[in-house]
Amino acid sequence: MKDLVNINGEVVHGDKPVITLDNRAFHYGDGSFESMRVVNGKPRFLDPHWARLTSGAELLRIELPEGLDRTSFERYIVELVQRTGHVNARCRFTLFRTGGGHYRPASNKGGFTIELNPLIEPTYTLNEHGLMVDIWPEMRKPINDLARHKTLNCQYYIMASLWSQQRGLDDCLLQNERGNIIESSSGNLFIVSNGVLYTPSLADGCVGGVMRAQVINLAIANGVKVYECALNPQNLLAADELFFTNAVAGLQWVGTYRTKRYAHRLSGLLTELLREATVS
Repeated sequence: MKDLVNINGEVVHGDKPVITLDNRAFHYGDGSFESMRVVNGKPRFLDPHWARLTSGAELLRIELPEGLDRTSFERYIVELVQRTGHVNARCRFTLFRTGGGHYRPASNKGGFTIELNPLIEPTYTLNEHGLMVDIWPEMRKPINDLARHKTLNCQYYIMASLWSQQRGLDDCLLQNERGNIIESSSGNLFIVSNGVLYTPSLADGCVGGVMRAQVINLAIANGVKVYECALNPQNLLAADELFFTNAVAGLQWVGTYRTKRYAHRLSGLLTELLREATVS
C-alpha cells in the first residue's frame, strides 16, 4: 500500500485519521520537524538531520519517544520507503509533545509521525528558470535560540510565501530584527561575489539548514572560499549569483531580484557535486 504513514513506530494507513484532535502539534504547534530527501531508496544526510532533531528536542524540552534513537530513526524511514515503494521522495519526520495541558504541558513525552511524498526527479536538479524574488517587508524574524530550528510554528514562512504569491514572485527574502537578509521563505540563502561564497551567520537568526552545511562543505572541499557574515540589500545588488538551499530541493538559483539579474555558474557546479555525492 502506498497510502501509509508511521505513527510512533507503527506503520498504519494514512488515508484516515492517525492523531487525535487534542494533539499538541495541532493545538499549539508544539514540536519540530525534519524534511529529508530519499534518493534511490536511501534517506540522505541522516546524521545531520538526527543531530538537529535531537538538539531541537532538547531546546523544546521534549523527551524523545521510547525506542527512538539514531538507528531506529533510519530503520523507520527505510521501512516506510520499502512498504510504499516511494524510492525517490520527500520525507517529513514530525516530533511533537504528547499529553494534555494548555500552554503549560501536562507531560514532556514525545511522539512522532513519518510521511513520504513521491518526487518526480530522482535526485537533486537545478531549476531551469531562475526564480523571481524580492524582500518581504511586512515582518522581521526575531533572533533567538528557536530561530535556528525547524519548529512547528512556521507562520513567518507562510505569511512570506503568501506575500510572494500575491505579487507573482517565486519566493522572497526574510530579514531579521536588525534588517539583515537571513534566508528565503523556503530555505537558506547564499550569494556569490567574485567567486567567493557568502551566507548569513546562524547568529543572525537563519535556520541551521542541513543542506546549508552540505553546500558549505562541498564548496570548501572544491577550493571555493566561504564566509558566514551579515548580509544586507546592497550585498544582493553587488552579487553575481544568488541561490537558496534546502534538504529536499537542493539548490535553487535566483534569476531576478528587482532590476538585478543573476547568473548560475557556481550554483550549477555545486548541484553537480551534490548529485555526485548522493548517487551511491
